[in-house]
Amino acid sequence: MFQASEDKRVNLFSLDRSALESFFVAEGEKAFRARQLMKWIYHRGELNFDAMTDLSKRQRGWLAERCRLDLPEVVSRQDSRDGTIKWVVRVGNGNCVETVLIPERGRNTLCVSSQVGCMLDCSFCSTGKQGFNGNLDTSDIIGQVWLADQTLRARGETVSNVVLMGMGEPLLNFDNVLPATELMMDDLAFGISKRRVTVSTAGVVPGIYRLAESTDVSLAISLHAPNDALRDQLVPINRKYPIAKLLEACGHYLSGLGERRSLTMEYTLLRGVNDSLEHARALAQLLRGLRCKVNLIPFNPFPASGYERPDERAVRNFQTYLMNAGYATMLRTTRGDDINAACGQLVGQVQDRTRRQERYIARRKAQEVA
Repeated sequence: MFQASEDKRVNLFSLDRSALESFFVAEGEKAFRARQLMKWIYHRGELNFDAMTDLSKRQRGWLAERCRLDLPEVVSRQDSRDGTIKWVVRVGNGNCVETVLIPERGRNTLCVSSQVGCMLDCSFCSTGKQGFNGNLDTSDIIGQVWLADQTLRARGETVSNVVLMGMGEPLLNFDNVLPATELMMDDLAFGISKRRVTVSTAGVVPGIYRLAESTDVSLAISLHAPNDALRDQLVPINRKYPIAKLLEACGHYLSGLGERRSLTMEYTLLRGVNDSLEHARALAQLLRGLRCKVNLIPFNPFPASGYERPDERAVRNFQTYLMNAGYATMLRTTRGDDINAACGQLVGQVQDRTRRQERYIARRKAQEVA
């Protein structure tokens, strides 16, 4: 049984540079000491305060007394035949989430979780069926990046791209996600380009406006349908924030990025549901005038989902239509499906507060009996 930590020391993985400097100053220390500390933690991977030799003995003792550097606990690791790695990690509230590293030619993309389960229950996503048990702390989020980066550094590589597309809706955990993205981009931490740190949202419109006031990370929208009637079924939050309001928020976010940057529209293709040429035409019309690229994701099956993966011809026809309509359209290659690490398949171990998992399991059993 997991026991919540009673350690009251400050977990420094929860603090971005600004917060860490403020913490040091409040304790009577110089702000530059925070920058020294960050280099030890993120550049050298050092977690032992006593080894941080450019800090005085007194300062090291003070850090050990007042602070800690706690990471998520790695529960398991699975390696796919295609090189993808999936970690199950136990976070601060005792639940487990999943993190996926996708190595590709010239880059290493890390898919990071931001919540335990998800509140939104999109109909085609396995994560949503697990229910929900709370937000991840900044230390839980950035700890996933630190662990993966250390794994890569052992072979002379680093995390080059981070996508907050794992378990959870990032914009419903804004106060913990934002400082985590600041650390991802900070040259004293991971130094990843703002073009290569992507926050993905199912359409939390107020969160998009708030994000625009705070940062200019890349933004991806989980759209999945070209009209409200269909999107209401697939992405229930659309009933609260319909497509017109979502696209208005997207336009506002784009206005702060500069003319050379665009948004990404994520579109999961479901056989017989949203994968016809009629849907492609409607999508092209919907996105007209919005600076964006489209990322097509053939559905990755999971038990009792009720959906099927479209055939390759339908996928190619959909992509070709959008490209001919002038949209840069990428086809997401399925990675890690042999270890259930593909998009929409992450489940973790969630102590569900919503009873959604219980209902989903009952439905699965009923289908098996039938």
